[in-house]
Amino acid sequence: MAELLYRLGKFAARRVWTVIATWIVVLLVAGVGFAIGFKGLATSFDIPGTASSQVTDELAEKLPDFSGAAGTVVFSTEDGSALSADQQAAISAMVADAGDLPDVATVNDPFATERERADRAQQIEDGRAQIDDGRSQLEAGQAQLDAAQADVTAGQAQLDAARTQAEAAGAPEEQLAALDAQQAQLEAGQAQLDAQQAQIDSSTGELETQSATLEQGAELLDLAKGIRLVSEDGSTALVNIGFTEPRLELSPASKKAVVEHFTAEPIDGIEVAFSTEIAQGVPQILGVGEAIGVVIAGVVLLVMLGSIIAAALPLLTAIVGVAIGVLGVLAFSGVVQMASVTPVLGVMLGLAVGIDYSLFIINRHRKQLLQGLDVDESIGLANGTAGNAVVFAGTTVIVALLALNVTGIPFLGLMGTAGAVCVAVAVLIAISLTPALLSMVGERVLGRRARARIVRADAAPASAPAEPTRASRRERSVLRTKPIRPMSTLRSVLTIVVAIAALLVVAIPALSMRVGLPDGGSEPVESASYRAFTITEDAFGAGANSTILVTADLPSGLSDEDVVAQQLEIARSISDLDDVVAVAPIAVSDDGELAAFQVVPADGPNSVSTETLVRSLRELEPAGVDGPLGVAGQAAINIDISEGLTSILPIYLTVVVGLSLLIMIVVFRSLLVPVIATGGFILSLFATYGALVAVFQWGWFADLLGIHATGPILNFLPIILIGILFGLAMDYQLFLASGMREAYVHGSEARLAVAQGFRAGRSVVLAAGLIMIAVFGGFIFSESTIIRSLGFGLAFGILVDAFVVRMLLMPAIMHVLGRSAWWVPKWLDRILPNVDVEGAALERRHALHP
Repeated sequence: MAELLYRLGKFAARRVWTVIATWIVVLLVAGVGFAIGFKGLATSFDIPGTASSQVTDELAEKLPDFSGAAGTVVFSTEDGSALSADQQAAISAMVADAGDLPDVATVNDPFATERERADRAQQIEDGRAQIDDGRSQLEAGQAQLDAAQADVTAGQAQLDAARTQAEAAGAPEEQLAALDAQQAQLEAGQAQLDAQQAQIDSSTGELETQSATLEQGAELLDLAKGIRLVSEDGSTALVNIGFTEPRLELSPASKKAVVEHFTAEPIDGIEVAFSTEIAQGVPQILGVGEAIGVVIAGVVLLVMLGSIIAAALPLLTAIVGVAIGVLGVLAFSGVVQMASVTPVLGVMLGLAVGIDYSLFIINRHRKQLLQGLDVDESIGLANGTAGNAVVFAGTTVIVALLALNVTGIPFLGLMGTAGAVCVAVAVLIAISLTPALLSMVGERVLGRRARARIVRADAAPASAPAEPTRASRRERSVLRTKPIRPMSTLRSVLTIVVAIAALLVVAIPALSMRVGLPDGGSEPVESASYRAFTITEDAFGAGANSTILVTADLPSGLSDEDVVAQQLEIARSISDLDDVVAVAPIAVSDDGELAAFQVVPADGPNSVSTETLVRSLRELEPAGVDGPLGVAGQAAINIDISEGLTSILPIYLTVVVGLSLLIMIVVFRSLLVPVIATGGFILSLFATYGALVAVFQWGWFADLLGIHATGPILNFLPIILIGILFGLAMDYQLFLASGMREAYVHGSEARLAVAQGFRAGRSVVLAAGLIMIAVFGGFIFSESTIIRSLGFGLAFGILVDAFVVRMLLMPAIMHVLGRSAWWVPKWLDRILPNVDVEGAALERRHALHP
């Protein structure tokens, strides 16, 4: 590999414009591909096969109107007064015209809905009054009937007495016939009374049935009284939009159409805001903060390299690499569904590693020029040595990112793949375009004073028999350098104790980590989503922003009355749970076997109580229901995604740690060095988790970073940090530990080799770490909470891993271990391949070439 890269570097140095033209063509192809293939990005996340997705699939089959995405348009008066009749009419007119918008299935008129609610309540009151009147009439009729029955009973008694007396006296047949006639009249009267009694009983039964039905409706209305679309003070109204497409498939154009429709004709005195499901778009990839981060990286390059030209080259190659990588990835957005954060991750990684990888080669080239090598030979040698390390370092990052596909989570695997593509482009740019640009600028990659030193070093004294060789120049350079001594053992032990203790303390908050997805309250204060979230919470309560959709499987063959009774039973069971503000049945499938309910919790979508409620609902089995309830809605979806990601985290961490051990064993031919490297990575990772929790969940230093709302940690952030930080940590481990091994193999005592290797690699690791922190840190001030937390996690992770773990903890442990750090069983040493990461063999082969 080193020899191949050496030849590639020399080819690029000789064919400068060919290489540059090739990359320009690649950039144009990526741009054309983007123009043709870019079809938008998804602003939502999902994991197939979760409980909520299964409920959504069932809804799509039996209640399709409730299976699509949903969002809310919030209208509120600017002065807090009640909406006037004209304002209400204007809003209703907008609602009436919104049904024809693309992908819109349903739009509710809040005022019509509230009128229907009021009418229903009035109907119940009127019905109760009518039933009371009916009962009174029936009671009066019953009293009259009872009196008539008493008269008939008394007449029967008299007639019976008269017949007994007549028969005892031997009355003639005529007299008995008269008594029979009276008996017939009494029986006819009794029959009439029995008929009237049956009619009264029937009317009473019907009245009680009506009363029971009415009371069921009243109870359902009472259970749903916390669900409102117009606030109690009349100042705010909610327009619910139901879409035909699921949230992951809903196009940005359809969302934009809704926004444009409801803002096209402003209503005087009315503020319009949109929930996150409608207003959230693709976050801005680059902003002021990101630009400042790049500027800081440029300053670090200028300080380290001492030349504007040299400092500009890594920035130029990184920007070209980012453009190619991100445009190329986005060109496939029409083929695969990409999350909105995917290109942002590509930009982050592309800029950071692009600058660093180019810096490694440029720094090596500059040192070789100062040692007297000609430009082309130095470019080839730098590409074969530092470039070889770049390829290896980039490969570790790429493998770690591609390993995200083993999680089985599509959007996460795609993010890792996109990031890996951008890193791969950065590597290819570094080993091809960087050598071409170095050839173009020649010795101007050094400052004037440095170029003057080259001349002085190459100018031999008149009496010198020959020009000094490279080896002799290196020896004189070493003599002028302060002697390197190993650190003291006491200092090493203290460093180990303090560093590990500090990392563990910083990691403590990670024990209380909660994960989720940002809600509207986390959006920028000036955004429509934030306004909609806060206005809704103030006017209707926190739970109005976290409505839960619940489904129940009903037994087949139920009558309409039985369905209503079953709905009431389910609603009662749901209402009895803690933190339920309101519950309302909203639909029943045509076959009568699936019922849907709307549930409003007490708190917001990211609260602990809402999470607990979702779990309680899924465990609930009301009487008469076939199996437990199904739960969907944004809050349930977020919980399912978070649980899925949390469950896969240990598996992915195991894969990465195992990969780390294998790679390090091959590279360093040691067993303990990989353990040190991997253990340090785990410490820095959990310290990063702790810092994330402290800032974004607990709110420490939130004001300083411009974070106005705290909440759970972004649910896919812990996993994505493992992949990225692992790759970058191995980069720093490589540049420091490989120098230590090289010194040890060439005869230095183990503890001295640690100091020598650290001295050789510390400047490049220091610069690389500062550059990455600057680039990632620029994204902390993004308007998107997702990007902000990702930038903070990466910046803090690099800060801890590069400066605490790699530059303090790792050398201290290596010193304490001494020679045992490089121990490896002989049988393993024989079968391990010889991986010359730094290209030492190549350097030896070309050492005599000036």
